Amino acid sequence: MKKTLCSTGLRWLWLAIAVVVLDLGTKQYVMQTFRLYESVEVMPFLNFTYAHNYGAAFSFLADKGGWQRWFFALIALAICIALVVMMYKNKASAKLSNIAYALIIGGALGNLSDRLIHGFVIDFIDVYVGDWHWPTFNIADMGICIGAGLIIIESFFPDKKAQLQNSKNQK
Repeated sequence: MKKTLCSTGLRWLWLAIAVVVLDLGTKQYVMQTFRLYESVEVMPFLNFTYAHNYGAAFSFLADKGGWQRWFFALIALAICIALVVMMYKNKASAKLSNIAYALIIGGALGNLSDRLIHGFVIDFIDVYVGDWHWPTFNIADMGICIGAGLIIIESFFPDKKAQLQNSKNQK
């Protein structure tokens, strides 16, 4: 049977595009509306705070002189390529894994765009409790984390093919 775009997991790439558009749109709004480090309270536990992140998650390697920009860009590109290949190999009906991959791709491309254009990632979502603040993040980071979480959740469910094969082998 010939594969078509609609029969593979690539059918879910629209979600990656939606994450990229939402991410870049919100970052553009923040850059045009806020001064660097300006913070506005949105709710008692949420601020919008414009920040630059030169590293990766939690500003990992942010102070290493600039080489990390290209390192993280290459990692993001490699992950996107690998996940697109995995989506192509997946059936469209494997919704949970395809959605997870699309969210991660969208997030990786959103942050990759920042790295290539600005040399840093624009963050603005500041969640806190009292004086304790979670590291500032963005929509792309949310896509990556939700996608990774879905992959972890999916790992708890047995693979239907493996179950079927095991039941045939036991007979």
